[in-house]
Amino acid sequence: MPTIRKLPASVVNKIAAGEVIERPASVVKELVENALDAGAGRIDVTVEQGGMALIRVSDDGCGIPPEELELAVASHATSKLATEEDLFRVRTLGFRGEALASIAEVSHLVLRSRPAAAAVGAELAVTGGQIGKPVPCGGPPGTTVEVRNLFFNTPVRRKFLRSTQTEMGHVAEAFCRLALGACDRHFSLTHNRRLLYDLPPVCDLKQRIAALFGEQVVRDLIAVESRDEQVRLWGYVGHPNQTRANNRMQYLFLNGRHIRDRSLQHALAEAYRGLITTGRYPISFLTFEMPPELVDVNVHPTKLEVRFQDGGRLYSQLLGTLRTRFLKADLTHRLEPAASVAGGRPGATPHPAADELRAELVAWAKGQLAPALQAVPGPTVSQPLQAAHTVSPPPPASGTPLRLVPVAPAPSPALPAPSLPSEQVQGGDSPTRAAEGTAEAVAAAAAERRVIAEVGMSFGQSERARCPSSGGPLAYSDQRPLPAASDASPQPSPAWPDEAAGRAEGESIEGPRPSTAPQRLPLTSATGTAGRVAALQVHNRYLVAESEEGVVVIDQHALHERILYEQLRASLAGGTVESQRLLIPEPVDLTPAEASGVLESAGLLARLGLEVEPFGGDTVLVHSVPALLSGAHPGELLRSLAELLLSRDRPPEGRDLLDGLLHQLACKAAVKAGDPLHPEEIAALLAQRHLAADAHHCPHGRPTALVLTRQELDRQFRRT
Repeated sequence: MPTIRKLPASVVNKIAAGEVIERPASVVKELVENALDAGAGRIDVTVEQGGMALIRVSDDGCGIPPEELELAVASHATSKLATEEDLFRVRTLGFRGEALASIAEVSHLVLRSRPAAAAVGAELAVTGGQIGKPVPCGGPPGTTVEVRNLFFNTPVRRKFLRSTQTEMGHVAEAFCRLALGACDRHFSLTHNRRLLYDLPPVCDLKQRIAALFGEQVVRDLIAVESRDEQVRLWGYVGHPNQTRANNRMQYLFLNGRHIRDRSLQHALAEAYRGLITTGRYPISFLTFEMPPELVDVNVHPTKLEVRFQDGGRLYSQLLGTLRTRFLKADLTHRLEPAASVAGGRPGATPHPAADELRAELVAWAKGQLAPALQAVPGPTVSQPLQAAHTVSPPPPASGTPLRLVPVAPAPSPALPAPSLPSEQVQGGDSPTRAAEGTAEAVAAAAAERRVIAEVGMSFGQSERARCPSSGGPLAYSDQRPLPAASDASPQPSPAWPDEAAGRAEGESIEGPRPSTAPQRLPLTSATGTAGRVAALQVHNRYLVAESEEGVVVIDQHALHERILYEQLRASLAGGTVESQRLLIPEPVDLTPAEASGVLESAGLLARLGLEVEPFGGDTVLVHSVPALLSGAHPGELLRSLAELLLSRDRPPEGRDLLDGLLHQLACKAAVKAGDPLHPEEIAALLAQRHLAADAHHCPHGRPTALVLTRQELDRQFRRT
């Protein structure tokens, strides 16, 4: 029978080291936390070879008296606890008293310290747990701890360390967490004699975030704050267009201590439900401040996990605070300038649709202008450019909608060379260069005006002064001419929006607008104010509209899906969703698992307007469908819902399952990408945009609209 015996102190310390010291980053964390507890105002971290060769942490804290140096590296010796009751009101980052002992057991450690009141300091060397004698030494007030050859006497642990780059990445991550939790301290991090971070103390957490992660992240942060009796929550969360593929950018702090808590992370995910796509994680920098009596921090060796006295209350506070804040925030997606994205920090990732849409818009504009510019040899234009773009007018009363196509106008006479605008001749250019610029400007303006006119866009009077109109009339595609204006009346010429301000709708500078002008539709802009916009369907999937900020590109399916989802949810809150009774019940054959799941959830499906009953075997009889889906095939609808029922591991009555079914119904009923819409349908869709909550995202988290600001348009067309 084996004999029970007490383990030697060295074995105990090695076991403790295995729990506390996982890799070099763990050493950095423990040493920096000790420095913070010592009241240090400046902490310098120096690392070599990812921490495997050297870790040095220097601070200007209170220091350790020479007679206590040996006790400092002893197991479970600390100045932060005195009685058992102190465990229930821990106010320091460290309190176990095992960090230095564990580190010293598996490394060559040198501890130098000098209290501010002492004339000289003392130095203590520990090699693999063997403690030497303190010797006097010089140095500034504070403490310096050097750790060399980590895991030199535990080769198994050293073998499991990763590459220098990987270990340094973990060190940098630990450093960032500590620096975020103590913004009022000065931090620096040096690796292989190269300064990586130099972070002076700041008053605002945003400044520390910008120094660590870049301005791109800070620009899209949303401030949050709430107080629930003794608990205060404050910090920043990311805009839904700034997400990550993992949760590493979710920083939670408790009284300055970085923690991990699955419940709070789940609340964060719930707050972003419907705002970000599945598989993406939001950014957060959140701090909880509460009395230490309300939390137990002594539940994890590395002190990363804690136990709250009332975790459900914190969950509700975080979820409610974020949802309330999102209702007041502008969550519209914007297309970021290409230059700022390219020059941003590696951590900044714009929305994946932004670059694609921006590139498409710019390529379209350049593709239209390039052939015209190449065809113009000088300031004289002899032949207009042929265009094949179409715009959809309101459908005539006869039924079939007609499409407008440009008709080639007659050749225009040679253009005179107007004077060059004043902003183009500034800077001391020579007369010859100014003349060359005049010719190029006239040629470019002529080509640009023709191309824009031929795709149905407006040009203002100031542009017509530089480049006289040479556009022709428009006709229907079946060659029926538009109503012609009388010879005595001037030709209508639409104006820029700023020139049209103050005039009655339908009028231009020279006369009434033509009957084929784009239909003006009400739309709530990204800034929340109602404006008058013209909407155009592009590729039968996007709606391009004007707003006060610039141009809004709307995904018709995503917007309609959000509107229907809100309507279904409101109907469900009032009882059941309106249903359409089938004249003849529809039998649907399912698999055994699908039939079982559908029949078990029959009550839930009935609330959604889908009434089913067993019909024998694995066949289910459908009696009614939601009124919004009256045109859908009952079998396809039921099978898609059955797949959703089987894909969830939660009870059928769970909120997540119900929400998923609403998503599915809204997605099935919404207009699809590729469906052509009449102007009246576009107007109805846009008119309901401001009535839906979270109209900036579809229920699955995809954005419903992207904003391209006027400043970005001016920059792309080199107007600034």
